[in-house]
Amino acid sequence: MYTPLIASRTETIPVRGLTYHVHRWGQNTNASAPVLVLLHGWADVGASYQFIVDALGESWVGERAVIAPDWRGFGATQPPSPVDTYWFADYFADLEVLLDHYAGDGHPVDMVGHSMGGNVAMLYAGIRPERIRRLVNLEGFGLPDGRPEQAPKKLRTWLNETAQRRNGEITIKPYASREAVAQRLMKTNPRLSLDKALWLAGVWAKQALDGQWHLLVDPAHKISSHTVYRTDEALAIYREITAPVLAIEATECSLTSFWGGRYTLEQYHQRLAQIRQHTIKTVDDAGHNLQHDQPELIAQWMKTFFA
Repeated sequence: MYTPLIASRTETIPVRGLTYHVHRWGQNTNASAPVLVLLHGWADVGASYQFIVDALGESWVGERAVIAPDWRGFGATQPPSPVDTYWFADYFADLEVLLDHYAGDGHPVDMVGHSMGGNVAMLYAGIRPERIRRLVNLEGFGLPDGRPEQAPKKLRTWLNETAQRRNGEITIKPYASREAVAQRLMKTNPRLSLDKALWLAGVWAKQALDGQWHLLVDPAHKISSHTVYRTDEALAIYREITAPVLAIEATECSLTSFWGGRYTLEQYHQRLAQIRQHTIKTVDDAGHNLQHDQPELIAQWMKTFFA
């Protein structure tokens, strides 16, 4: 099993009625180095960045405070009582409290976001541009443009699914062993080696009293969004971003498999063009979880970009 090169520690802080679990690396020996904030994607955990942290190296990481929170309803950040839905805007408010705690007022941070975390990071960088110094977006593509006529169906679906969740009809299946969880991860990402998959299984799932391994994902996250995605609104926020943005994508483009042509890489690049300073880099031999597939290369680009 993979052995981390740079040990992490976990802290808890109160965030808007939740006990947020935050993974930390580094000793912050350089007081002028910005805090580095790593934001994970949907159904993932903050510890998922361990391979990139190791690739950054002990010397580089040691100068900084590096944090990776478990988003609400993921990892160890679970609600004190059952909920039947999650709201995307809560990620912005949670992130703001985290930045207040770890960076304080007037200290812009460096930020990396993967997938859903990349979407949160991009929008937050336009909502609070003064708080972000530099931003790396790992395949945080956004969504296909929505249409007003989708609203009635989306709301009906949301109402139906929240009722199903309250009735215990929406669940996440457990696995018989850590090895079974690892196999599930490797099925999703064939490039993932067994040693890394076994390690990730231990932070992505937890063995319960029933002996089975349960994914650390609140089933309420499976509820469909009730909102219609408005590209024009997202672009208005993108135009407020002042931080340089490094957008990293994999050669095995996930947009095709996600949306089947309804949203293309060309359209994503057109959206990025709304940002004042942006650079696009492509990682070879990588899929959507490129932070697992090519951590050394991404770490190298991060160190150059954040220098």
